Amino acid sequence: MPAAAPVEDAILPFEVATLDLRGRVVRLGPALDTILGAHDYPAPVAKLLGEAIVLTVLLGSSLKFEGRFILQTQTDGPVRMLVVDFTSDFKNAGRVRACARFDRARVEAAIAARAASAGELLGQGHLAMTIDQGTDMSRYQGLVALTGGGLEEAAHEYFLRSEQIPTRVRLAVAEEFSAADANAGPRHRWRAGGMLLQFLPKSVERMRAADLDPGDAPAGTAPHVVAEDEAWREGRALIATVEDIELIDPDLSSERLLYRLFHEHGVRVFRSTAVEAKCSCSRDSVQNMLKSFSQDDRDHMVENGVISVTCEFCSSHYAFEPSEVASSE
Repeated sequence: MPAAAPVEDAILPFEVATLDLRGRVVRLGPALDTILGAHDYPAPVAKLLGEAIVLTVLLGSSLKFEGRFILQTQTDGPVRMLVVDFTSDFKNAGRVRACARFDRARVEAAIAARAASAGELLGQGHLAMTIDQGTDMSRYQGLVALTGGGLEEAAHEYFLRSEQIPTRVRLAVAEEFSAADANAGPRHRWRAGGMLLQFLPKSVERMRAADLDPGDAPAGTAPHVVAEDEAWREGRALIATVEDIELIDPDLSSERLLYRLFHEHGVRVFRSTAVEAKCSCSRDSVQNMLKSFSQDDRDHMVENGVISVTCEFCSSHYAFEPSEVASSE
């Protein structure tokens, strides 16, 4: 029987063998709330960053080694940059941190104009996905253009053009308000959920897709057409029925959601892994970073007798006496 109680801050892999489908469901609660609560982001910016966090955890948790998966956007919209850093750890919980850079005036104007969807906040630019296997290994980076759409659309485009794996992604983020008792005011927290579904048949022929438009074909050239595999057509149709509330409902477990979708075909779930909000910054690492600057640069950082640094990811504040960061040379 599928588990009735939902588990927050967890990644649940699954398989629908009869349709050659594999995927993952992510549910985020306290971890997401910790990240977004550390910043004074307007609600649409927080929601957009939440979507980026879910997408990064979905993709980063597929790594077959311990390493980092970094998602970063650079665009001309009101939200100039999103950065999400996920570290996979086979012995402990996966660790995620994230931050956003935005033009507050432009975001407020977009909210007032009711033009604050994900695509409108991002605008035009690109999304980069980087896999970092450590200091002794080369980094791998994939890029996809952002042309006014949201992160789900960008993920689909990335898998179509770079990985060539039939893939569908669903992302949902929302604020939850509740009152602890009659004398307490409303409590607020963020919740998020996501699902990734991929078609991975043993036969490569079943994964064939139409050639991408080269953009320079002679006029009148018929587009290349390949019939979509029926199993993938059904899987794609099923994930399209998933509603946002199902991904974030605190009373609906990931197992029950998967059973709703795939019970006719049979769905198998694997051991879930935990996710936690954890930044890699520390006083020692910030101190060493400051020591790497020239003495002149450090002198210009001094304000009111100290050098102050605030982490963009977790908002932790560090203050140093100039003598603490003086170079040993």
